[in-house]
Amino acid sequence: MDLILKQLISEFRLKEHQIRNTIELIDAGNTIPFIARYRKEQTGELSDTVLRDLFDRLTYLRNLQTRKEEVIRLIGEQDKLTDELQGKIEKAVTLTEVEDLYRPYRPKRRTRATIAKEKGLDPLAQIMWEQNLYDGFMEEIAKRYISEEKEVHTVEEAIQGALDIIAEMIADDAEYRKKIRNLTFEKGTMISNAADQEAQSVYEMYYDYKEPVKKIPDHRILAINRGEKEKFLKVKIHAPEEDILYFLKKETVKAKRSISADHVALAAEDGYKRLIAPSIEREIRNDLTERAEEKAIKVFGTNLKNLLLQPPVKNMVVMGFDPAYRTGCKIAVVDETGKLLDTTTVYPTAPQSDEVKAKKELLALIEKHGVNVIAIGNGTASRESEMFVAEMLKSIKMPIYYLIVNEAGASVYSASKLAAEEYPDINVSLRGAISIGRRLQDPLAELVKIDPKSIGVGQYQHDVNQSRLSETLKGVVEDAVNSVGVDLNTASPSLLQYIAGISKAVATNIVKYREDNGKFTNRKELLKVPRLGPAAFEQCAGFLRIPEGKHVLDNTAVHPESYEAAEKLLDKLGYTLVDMKNRKLNDLQDKLGEVDLGTLAGELEMGIPTLRDILKEIQKPGRDPRDEMPKPILRNDVLKLEDLKADMVLTGTVRNVIDFGAFVDIGVKNDGLVHISELSDKYVKNPMEVVSVGDVVKVRVLKVDLERGKVSLSMKGIEE
Repeated sequence: MDLILKQLISEFRLKEHQIRNTIELIDAGNTIPFIARYRKEQTGELSDTVLRDLFDRLTYLRNLQTRKEEVIRLIGEQDKLTDELQGKIEKAVTLTEVEDLYRPYRPKRRTRATIAKEKGLDPLAQIMWEQNLYDGFMEEIAKRYISEEKEVHTVEEAIQGALDIIAEMIADDAEYRKKIRNLTFEKGTMISNAADQEAQSVYEMYYDYKEPVKKIPDHRILAINRGEKEKFLKVKIHAPEEDILYFLKKETVKAKRSISADHVALAAEDGYKRLIAPSIEREIRNDLTERAEEKAIKVFGTNLKNLLLQPPVKNMVVMGFDPAYRTGCKIAVVDETGKLLDTTTVYPTAPQSDEVKAKKELLALIEKHGVNVIAIGNGTASRESEMFVAEMLKSIKMPIYYLIVNEAGASVYSASKLAAEEYPDINVSLRGAISIGRRLQDPLAELVKIDPKSIGVGQYQHDVNQSRLSETLKGVVEDAVNSVGVDLNTASPSLLQYIAGISKAVATNIVKYREDNGKFTNRKELLKVPRLGPAAFEQCAGFLRIPEGKHVLDNTAVHPESYEAAEKLLDKLGYTLVDMKNRKLNDLQDKLGEVDLGTLAGELEMGIPTLRDILKEIQKPGRDPRDEMPKPILRNDVLKLEDLKADMVLTGTVRNVIDFGAFVDIGVKNDGLVHISELSDKYVKNPMEVVSVGDVVKVRVLKVDLERGKVSLSMKGIEE
């Protein structure tokens, strides 16, 4: 454990108490959101992102330690464990190193070497390997090992068998493999060629492509992998063979004048080409893929979190508009609370193109329900639908806007069991429009109903390790939901199950309790919910809000464990809970300016981070952190691709951030691309340092490709 602790301190560059306390909190069964929010003093205010990275690394190192112990035991059972070997295993820092050290002792299937050993050629191999003989010929010595009984018929067969044994010995040597792996990574080249030069595909740039292994970017690795999987590409790693063979022969040929020196050199070459090279190539490609997948998963996770935390559009009646061609555009109107008011299907797009009837029907719905904004899905026929809506809005005198909403996953939700339970009497095709409308009103509450993998803000999400992706995205959703908090009396089971300490079954029990007993009036009532005990209550209570509860602190992120301290704090400042409830905390800022937080925290027996959090909550009970984010851009007219000109400056919303830049919605059919080199006047290593999904940014048009429908944008040199 001390070794793991030291390694984590070194890797994360944190203080010992931060790592030690975090491990203790995790091992005690605390959730990451709870630790991040309510145990800041112990962790030194580590964020949920750092805590999850630390947890992942801790899990890896513990698995590594377990494997080391297992390998030591397995080699010991063979009576082949030496102090030196055990020391090497214990010092190994990766699973690959441990497996390399175990390789010579791992039970093998029948190989050329094991067959040669069965034929009694191991002693001959040892004679060759030791290279102590300087007179005579190896053929003379090899004659002694000819045996009809053991099926060694000739001198050549005896020598070849011995060479096979030596080749495998060399291939199994951990130090040789480590050096060759490093040489291949540092000096190797990844080469991809077309499986069929005539075949057209999106991978044509890789039909004759090469790049140094150590420089190839992660997104390119995943693109090449996909091209290979789809049989458009043939991929290989060209290793620095000359350097590798020079190294191997230098290490293995110990006495050049020996009669077996040339034989050992041959065995070294065979061991590399036949056994080591294919294995190392697989390992390096696996390592590259794993690294690229981890990066892609992190990109997806960051984008997803930013999308989930988009500010809700409150107090507006929304018309959800799910575009389509032949089957018609599905329409759903929802009120300010997300309650479904009306549905219909209109046909303004091809092939029917009945714009007159569609306009008449939609205008009637807008007037009937007082629609404030139209949310248009960004899928098939989105462009045509947008043009129709923009034209229709010109005939309305009252202010009404539209915006494009990312509809990824709406169809998945429509056909889900959850959607059927929510809207049993509504046609599957119309449920997508409801989802589009509601995800504008409260992106978080609506998007948690969909498998995170179906929300298209990632890069190569179908190509990465799916279990790892699911695990990471679940953590991202969990962090997002808990950072906002949920209304205990309105939250759906799908939202509640992401709250720290609440399982799917407990989430269902909360809703059932609510239905049977009416609204919750205080947080302590949660302890009456079946299967929600004290441990779960501790984890979840602070993230659940009761806006109209008996206790004003129940509508804040203040944890029940801190209620007494919060009341003492109010008292010290000259206020009461009633003042807080009635928003009568006059002169609070002035009073805080006269107080030393360190002294105040000491008097209240709490840490400064917790004190700061409580102060923030009592100033704005029921606050939604998303309200501080930039609001989405509402439009009332459409911009055509043909309208765009070079140097035109526009305002847009970042829709996706990937390794090589960001896609920005500027109101035309396709999102424009801001390449990484155009994100800032300064050098940008990672686009996420500059932009996030949902950011409202100013961009300048660089180039418009009308034929391909592509727009190149820049954020350089634009004054705010």
